[in-house]
Amino acid sequence: MEKGAGRGPEEGTEIPDSLYSRTLLLFHQGGISANIPTISQGKDFYSILFRSILKVQHLDPGRIICLFSVIPAVANYYGGLHGGAIAAIVELVSIACARTVVDEDKELSLGELSMSYLSSAPTNAEVTVDASVVRSGRNVTVIAVEFKMKKTGKLAYTGRATFYSMPIAKL
Repeated sequence: MEKGAGRGPEEGTEIPDSLYSRTLLLFHQGGISANIPTISQGKDFYSILFRSILKVQHLDPGRIICLFSVIPAVANYYGGLHGGAIAAIVELVSIACARTVVDEDKELSLGELSMSYLSSAPTNAEVTVDASVVRSGRNVTVIAVEFKMKKTGKLAYTGRATFYSMPIAKL
């Protein structure tokens, strides 16, 4: 990136050299500008990755409990569970949880997804994911998800997903 290509917070100001250098170093050390490995460019790579680390512990109508270990592939630069991984797990587990109460003849469409990052789950930690139906009506299903550290029971992350459902077209 060319120095001075971006502007500061106010028109006409430049980013100080020390801040500019530290920011570029953060991007470089974090691998943000690196090329994506070929193995991870395959179709549905992330879904396959998350399905491979999640292990279902309990399954009831309206509730799913899973367990997983924070492996390096889903950890961020600082060694904690990556925020994108949390979002992907919330989405995947929420879909599965919604499917326990929504008829198969209805298509689910994700309408909203939110996460709260309360603390960090470090690499190699075991985390319990508990998803439950908050509300399920004719056209809307809401799922709440909690991530707790298995060892301590401490709440690390929460998520909420809203799905809209509609009959699958018969063509």
